[in-house]
Amino acid sequence: MLEKCRNAQERWGGVHQLIDRWLQERHELISAYQQLQSQLDRCSRETLQVFCQWLVDYASAGHFEVYEQLLREAQDFNDQRGLELARQIYPRLQVITQLALDFNDRCDAQLARGEQPQLASELAPLGQLLHERFELEDCLIEVLHTAHQQQAMQAV
Repeated sequence: MLEKCRNAQERWGGVHQLIDRWLQERHELISAYQQLQSQLDRCSRETLQVFCQWLVDYASAGHFEVYEQLLREAQDFNDQRGLELARQIYPRLQVITQLALDFNDRCDAQLARGEQPQLASELAPLGQLLHERFELEDCLIEVLHTAHQQQAMQAV
């Protein structure tokens, strides 16, 4: 996952400051996930809270900042292909976001009750969902950026 994150940063890192920051948050989320995964048997409350904070921050930035910006760009460039892709991808991204937020809520509730969350059964499926999300996001960024970059260059 970390290598794919680096590749995405190299490909789109300069596109927009918002995407730069978001891809850095993705990197932090993956690092926190890997740290949590490596400490499953002896996971500290702090490690879990750090991961959950990155998870919520990343998901929120995607839905309330980046996706809106990408959609606005597609509309500005009258990018029908990008808009259609967004219509296809966004529902799945919403499902994955909700599942990630549900994971966070369960962890918060268990920690509030003084319980140690049972991560072993949930962490691997969550990692698979995050991987799928990253791939969908990368596809969306690539299609929109490529189309818009070409159109912007033609206008010059």
